[in-house]
Amino acid sequence: MNKLTLSLAVNDYDHVRDLLDGRVAAQGIDLVPSVLPVEEIFYRTTHFQEWDLSEMSLAKYASLRSQGDDRLIGLPVFPSRVFRLSSLYVRAHGNVSSPAALRGKRIGVPEWAQTASVYSRGWLAHDQGVALSDVEWVQAGVNQAGRREKVAVRMPEGVRYRASPDKSLTAMLLDGEIDAILSARPPAPPPGREQDIVRLLPDFETAEREYFARTGIFPIMHLIVMRREIFTANRWIANHLVKAFTQAKDASLARLDDITCSHFPLPWMSQRAAQAREMFGSDPWPYGVAPNRVTLDAFLRFAFEQGVCHRAMQADELFPPEVGAAVRV
Repeated sequence: MNKLTLSLAVNDYDHVRDLLDGRVAAQGIDLVPSVLPVEEIFYRTTHFQEWDLSEMSLAKYASLRSQGDDRLIGLPVFPSRVFRLSSLYVRAHGNVSSPAALRGKRIGVPEWAQTASVYSRGWLAHDQGVALSDVEWVQAGVNQAGRREKVAVRMPEGVRYRASPDKSLTAMLLDGEIDAILSARPPAPPPGREQDIVRLLPDFETAEREYFARTGIFPIMHLIVMRREIFTANRWIANHLVKAFTQAKDASLARLDDITCSHFPLPWMSQRAAQAREMFGSDPWPYGVAPNRVTLDAFLRFAFEQGVCHRAMQADELFPPEVGAAVRV
């Protein structure tokens, strides 16, 4: 029986690599992978849907779905998850030394609909008391001028937001035109000025651990999506793909646990894995809807409050019903 050939665009993750090189296979499917930077994948997927399957920004996907754009359908496979309290940058000798000091200031974002920004703005509003309307928001490329929003956003009433296409956020921060940058990709100051930009929270790991312990939110950045016509013609592929991605991820976690060989060029990796399990449970990187409902619900609430999603959404709306069911014997 011939296998179904599907193209896949994804970043270079250890927890996906076994699927790309064939050590793990999706039953009935041959994958033709393209390994690319995520910004390129998101742009080409949002505008052209060039691949059958691709990695995708959670914010952009949810935004499109909230606007009735159903060309893509999601799988609860989350290749990128990052706590984002590290993503706030300020001038080293500026007048912003705490989150509360951002009230009345100007914050730059690469896109309003960047997933990292959604979580960070949610933290500012709900945990730090800095409302969206307390800030003037400036949109531009982080290190290159000319970046623009990839999806339509519906700015909440009273929120000041403007695009600045002629200058980068890094340049604006160094020149004092904005007071902070909120970005997944860090600013890259020119040579000689590397020390002029610092993180707002130097000990961000402690703050992020406390945030997870209190909220249960482990931010999901990206998911895997597929073109709807591919899924409609072959509904069986959804669960087969989730199983294969899960097997590849589990194999990556097993390498982390292996103390006999150095699978990663850093010390104490197995100890780090053990610490993660103490904090997150037996599977520190779960796929599926149920084990991620707290995070997904929080994200969708933030996204609707911020106008990234045009209507209130539930986590189950993002995925086909097949992947939400479990077979029990």
